[in-house]
Amino acid sequence: MAMAIICSGGDAPGMNPAIKKFVDYAFKLGEKPYFIYDGLEGLIDNKIKEATHHDVAGIVHIGGTILRSSRSKRFFDPAFRKQAFDNLNAHGINGVIVLGGDGSFRAFEVFSSEYPISFVGVPSTIDNDINGTQYCLGVDTSLNVIRDALDKIRDTAASFNRAFLVEVMGRDCGYLAVVSAMISGAEVCVIPEVPFEPQRIEARLKDEVAHGRNYILAIVSEGAKKTREVFDWLQDNIGLETRVSILGHIQRGGNPTVYDRLMAFEFVVRGMDYLRQNAHANKVVVFNNGEYSFIDIKEVAGKRYQLPQHYIDAISYLD
Repeated sequence: MAMAIICSGGDAPGMNPAIKKFVDYAFKLGEKPYFIYDGLEGLIDNKIKEATHHDVAGIVHIGGTILRSSRSKRFFDPAFRKQAFDNLNAHGINGVIVLGGDGSFRAFEVFSSEYPISFVGVPSTIDNDINGTQYCLGVDTSLNVIRDALDKIRDTAASFNRAFLVEVMGRDCGYLAVVSAMISGAEVCVIPEVPFEPQRIEARLKDEVAHGRNYILAIVSEGAKKTREVFDWLQDNIGLETRVSILGHIQRGGNPTVYDRLMAFEFVVRGMDYLRQNAHANKVVVFNNGEYSFIDIKEVAGKRYQLPQHYIDAISYLD
């Protein structure tokens, strides 16, 4: 059996360790590994290459993905999906490991319903917003990047009588913001899942400022779309000069942590074993309560991710 690996959508730390394990494990199994470069666009344009150990030497510690990625509008067109299948078929590839998110998995679900192509999705997104899994590849590295930034920002915040507002990524999910607020000791956390009600904490913060508090750290999830509102509130209502730091795509880079490297290895090995054992696979490998399992694409793509209640409850601790 010939297998390929592809990265689709946003990059995530841990993709390169996954790519290395894919090649190493394929050779151990006696399978022929292939790379698909540039995501779905590369699949359409036949950017497919047989992989060797040399290709993956020295990449396990590197962030991003050596295969590069893309978002493809052309893949919505059946004619381009036919072209993509012809490319895979020409190489004898009938199994694909997909490193991506729910959009990538939906695309491959359609693809595999039209052609005899099996695939296993590996949840890979720093947002940790894929339904059906407690963990997605790249999250731990991203949280450590944020933690490092927050520790440094708090150092300078403590040196001035100021508030510092830090916007973190997460699309429509507040996971990164909540966890970052918990581990940094932030005084304010704003996420899409919980209405921003400044009056609930305003009196407490004003009292603390009046009694000597000289800085405030506020974490705002980009999906809440409240960065400007929180900024104005901190300056005008709390009365502290405020600085804003938008971390942006720095959160998607960096050397994968130990945990993300181990998760990459586990996800890929289980995905490849599943491909070999199932003639027509279209599943996503997930991690819940310390256990790995496989779920249908509809469980991933058909349901909105819900932030666990204990994280939402953590917001109330700041009130």
